[in-house]
Amino acid sequence: MEIILKEDIIGLGFKNDIVNVKSGYGRNYLIPQGKGVIASPSAKKVLAENLKQQAHKIAAQKAAAEEKAAVLEGVALEIAAKVSATGQLYGSVGAAQVADALAQMGKEVDRKIITMKDAKKLGDYVALVHFHKEVTVEIPVKVVAENAAELKAAADAEAAIRAAADAKAAAAEAAEAADEAEVLEALDAAPAEEATAPAEEAPAEA
Repeated sequence: MEIILKEDIIGLGFKNDIVNVKSGYGRNYLIPQGKGVIASPSAKKVLAENLKQQAHKIAAQKAAAEEKAAVLEGVALEIAAKVSATGQLYGSVGAAQVADALAQMGKEVDRKIITMKDAKKLGDYVALVHFHKEVTVEIPVKVVAENAAELKAAADAEAAIRAAADAKAAAAEAAEAADEAEVLEALDAAPAEEATAPAEEAPAEA
């Protein structure tokens, strides 16, 4: 069914947009919540007239959105999160953390207009800030390990244990090889000793 949105709904559309939604979603949520109305022919006619009359206001709203977007020009975020040794985050990093990081920079942005795929691993992501239906800002987000020093210490300790185990195994292997060499040397020496032993004298003839 067609719905005229009465407010911005990130991921669906912006105020005064005409969108297609499932009947149940429209009748059971959007309309009862006052977030939209059925896009009947008469409603569309009223919308067109309102948009015509509000053209100046709409242009001003877009200009204001562009000013807000300009403040975020060139902004890139690095967000620290606690991770496991495998690089998996304890929890995730999403719109809320992006909004908090921006606030720490003195740039207040409503988390409701921010979208980002939840980060569950370390790496690079992109957050989108939707100031207006025609004004969106992309913000690079790098998720880094908050406990990097702790992870490094654990990795170093594990590497040291592995190195010690490898050294022990190599020493045992060398000792075993040395024992085998001694046995082989003893076996090689035995026939030579028998060959050099003095022969018994033949009995004298009568």
